[in-house]
Amino acid sequence: MPGSPRVPVHSSGSLEAALAGLLAGTALQLGQPQLWRWEVYALVAGVALALAVLARFLARRGSVGGVRSVLAWALATGLVAWGLAGSRAWVYQSHALEPRLEGRDILVTGVVSDMPQFNEAGIRFRLKVESAILAGTEVRLPQVLALGWYSGSLGPAADGLASELQRQPVPLQAGERWRMAVRLKAPHGSSNPHGFDYELWLWDQGVQATGYVRSGASDPVAENLGPTGLYPLARVRQAARDRILATLAGRGEAGLIAALVVGDQNAIDRADWDVFRATGVAHLMSISGLHVTMFAWVAAALVGRLWRCSASLCLRLPAPHAARIGGLALAGAYAVFSGWGVPAQRTVWMLAVVVVLQLSARRWPWPTVWLLVCAVVVLVDPWALTQAGFWLSFLAVGVLFASGTAEPMPGATRMGRQLRALLREQAVVSVALAPLTLLLFGQFSLVGLVANLLAIPWVTLLVTPLAMLGMVVPTVWQPAAWCIGILGHWLHWLASWPWASVSLPQAPTWAALAAVGGGVLLVLQAPWSLRLLGGALVLPALLWQPLRPAQGEFSLLAADIGQGNAVLVRTQNHALLYDAGPRYSRESDAGHRVLVPLLRALGVRLDMLVVSHRDSDHAGGAASVLAAHPGAALLSSMEEDHVLQGARRGTRCQAGQAWTWDGVSFMVLHPQAADYPAAGRPNAVSCVLRVATQPRDGALPARVALLAGDIERPQEQRLVARGAPLKADVLLVPHHGSRTSSSAEFLDAVAPQWALVQSGYRNRFGHPSPVPLQRYAERHIAVRESPRCGAAFWRSDHPSVVRCHREDGRRYWHHVAP
Repeated sequence: MPGSPRVPVHSSGSLEAALAGLLAGTALQLGQPQLWRWEVYALVAGVALALAVLARFLARRGSVGGVRSVLAWALATGLVAWGLAGSRAWVYQSHALEPRLEGRDILVTGVVSDMPQFNEAGIRFRLKVESAILAGTEVRLPQVLALGWYSGSLGPAADGLASELQRQPVPLQAGERWRMAVRLKAPHGSSNPHGFDYELWLWDQGVQATGYVRSGASDPVAENLGPTGLYPLARVRQAARDRILATLAGRGEAGLIAALVVGDQNAIDRADWDVFRATGVAHLMSISGLHVTMFAWVAAALVGRLWRCSASLCLRLPAPHAARIGGLALAGAYAVFSGWGVPAQRTVWMLAVVVVLQLSARRWPWPTVWLLVCAVVVLVDPWALTQAGFWLSFLAVGVLFASGTAEPMPGATRMGRQLRALLREQAVVSVALAPLTLLLFGQFSLVGLVANLLAIPWVTLLVTPLAMLGMVVPTVWQPAAWCIGILGHWLHWLASWPWASVSLPQAPTWAALAAVGGGVLLVLQAPWSLRLLGGALVLPALLWQPLRPAQGEFSLLAADIGQGNAVLVRTQNHALLYDAGPRYSRESDAGHRVLVPLLRALGVRLDMLVVSHRDSDHAGGAASVLAAHPGAALLSSMEEDHVLQGARRGTRCQAGQAWTWDGVSFMVLHPQAADYPAAGRPNAVSCVLRVATQPRDGALPARVALLAGDIERPQEQRLVARGAPLKADVLLVPHHGSRTSSSAEFLDAVAPQWALVQSGYRNRFGHPSPVPLQRYAERHIAVRESPRCGAAFWRSDHPSVVRCHREDGRRYWHHVAP
């Protein structure tokens, strides 16, 4: 039965303007550093809504029209969207963890609301709070907590949470009710240039407090109060994941199958993620929008074919309509079962809008459809605008709409036409998204087009269906693992190519936006003159090089890496990294998570890595940094048989070592050769590095930085007694501001204007201690702590200023440390 023809929709531009205004208003609200009162947002939204109604009334009477009507709709919807987003943010923030409850032992009763995540350190899980007791009094907590239950000392030390020996955590099941003592803190992550916004991610996940289970010998024993029947889907997902891991025990493919079936991305090894990113297929290895869309397409085709088998069903509802509705419903079910992650949610809303528009029997202009889908997603989740996946997904869809279809090939078979269309679409998307990918991640896969041509159909049409079928027939997971193994060999081969991926410094906003626009122009079916303009717009981002210090000057960037040290020193043509931050877990360290991406985004190639001593909060990320910078020399105080010496044979630091880069002098002040045999602790032989501009006009060095590692009072006093050149403008505070360091004599000798403290928020050591902080205050030395400052930036040619990334890039969802 032929369907009725679609009626084209002709728009005056008011609808598109209203949708664009909604997106712009939401984006404007997301740029606020601080929230206003909810009454302000509500008032603005109400007034704007009233103006919109008035404008509509006047337009119908012919009083207002044309450009003024379009602008009025854009302004009205923009203000409404601004008010709605602000009101939602204010309401959400009003349920945040009270500062007085941070670091307190609270007895919480709640239900495990999602699949727990297991690793070598213990268990991480989400707890839906039902009640909370502090010192016999009921207190209010945020609804959802992200907790860790650690075994031994590795996990707490890595997270900076607890120090006492802990009882082994008990396996948790989703849906169980537990009563346990927890210690909480506000969501607080690292704040670095071009870095991952952990606080925004938790905000979008609905988590307003993190913490850990108190399980020391003196703490109350955590009590399992039994299953509740709540969160049955999460329990089924956990059982499915456990069955996958048990069936494929010992096989690396098990983690990827678990990620595709139940959305457990943590099950994928870090090394595999590196290969996926290098080959541009990382979007396939989790429940992404592509998976949900392809699932909807396959489900719609299957429902449509089955529906056509019944004439009576077709008479009640046309098969194309049934196919679209059935595909959407099954795709929604798949997204829910896989964990209802934010990318999957976004895709389901997008598909729902498209299906509704298709069922309306109208032919909508593609810009209207595209804007409407974007607007619906943003109305449901305003913070989607801050997610890379949102922009990648919608830019890809937009350029495919705008670039049109390829001219048909005379005499080509149906398969040939489909293959040509697939090649063209993949090429269009790859070219158009390349500038945006570089803007968002600082990296682009040159083999991504080739890798995706095989990986997309292989994963979506073969691996994923087999993985899902394994839920019914578990033996099918073995063939799925074989298919993953074949794909893995292909991807590893591509990743081994010398230029598999390219990394470029991240360009400023103006150049990045121009490059994104240029990428779109390149793939449009437009005159070649316009495409050449697109190429010209891309060039500034490709050729961009960050400003470097002038000859004879240097800069410091103290990265925000938690409890540990990592300071980047740059001269005009050289770069040195002093310490590499902590090791967070067996699979994660500050080098891989923070420093390597930071150095890549800044366009820095290291000449030297200085590891002050072997403690894990200083050397934990060194292996990752050295692997990413094979040309960097290693200078450290570590013993000859240390594992890091096997990765890169280094030189032992010793007082008197000196060199000059670009007119800037570097000198090691500690330890002396005699200190090594007598050192009882690694702190005693921390490498102390002095960086200084050259003397000018016979005077002392104009500007000096002193990087002191973890030296303590005895080493400080020895440096003072030896008459070492300690006076400096900026000081990396010794031992993170511990009670055993920053002695009065040492501070008098250094006499810095600035003191930088690198420590973790609410770290288990209590760094920096109030006692040394008082000594800094008495000497009018300005202290900048990474929990409040984020990454700190200082330049020798502007010595009176320390810029804090957490202050420069503040948004209202960012935590402000008390």
